[in-house]
Amino acid sequence: MSRLRLRPALRAALAALVPLALLGAFAGPAHSAPAAAWPEPVPVVSHVETADPVVFITIDDGWNHDPEAARLLLDRRVPASLFLLPGAYSYDSGYFHTLLDQGRSRVENHTVSHPDLTALDAAGQKAEVCGARDQHLARFGDGPRLLRPPYGTYDGTTRTTARQCGAKALVTWTYDLTTWGSWTPPAPALKPGDIILLHFNETVAQDLERALDLAEAAGLKPAPLREYVAE
Repeated sequence: MSRLRLRPALRAALAALVPLALLGAFAGPAHSAPAAAWPEPVPVVSHVETADPVVFITIDDGWNHDPEAARLLLDRRVPASLFLLPGAYSYDSGYFHTLLDQGRSRVENHTVSHPDLTALDAAGQKAEVCGARDQHLARFGDGPRLLRPPYGTYDGTTRTTARQCGAKALVTWTYDLTTWGSWTPPAPALKPGDIILLHFNETVAQDLERALDLAEAAGLKPAPLREYVAE
């Protein structure tokens, strides 16, 4: 083949190869795998949007195993969400077993040791949240589906960690009706979907009765929070 005839042939070959090379550059190596997706952050819920005439009773921590509070929860069939700390039931889980087995309460996640989660890195937050989930599941046979961050503080890592640890929502509150010392919070006008925060402290029974009375006065009844929070 002469030199003059070779040049057009080379040009034709190069014209065919260049698009293939560019396609490979954009597509990347054929053997590369997509990066693992980071968990979708859970929603943050402080009030449930609902037309149902319901409110939600939530009780935190679990240190005070008040028999009068247990009687109220059982006798009035209150579907309370109990955001418990493992240390608060480790010495007497029977109190909460009774509420779960004979009543309508459910155990939810409040971390292992009640830290400010925003002060922890991702590994620390995961240890707190997944650790509490595992202990609840081992003790009660029911894994929590809601997370309440201690002090109500959270960040983006908290929301993705909650998803990793099996929660479908991060729950704060609409009204804190806990009595601390001699201070009693003012009585709010409750509305459908409000989330009431109480604590297992020395006034838990009177605080619970007050919350139930406020709900009844507003024409509302307690409902199971877990069932009203979407996935």
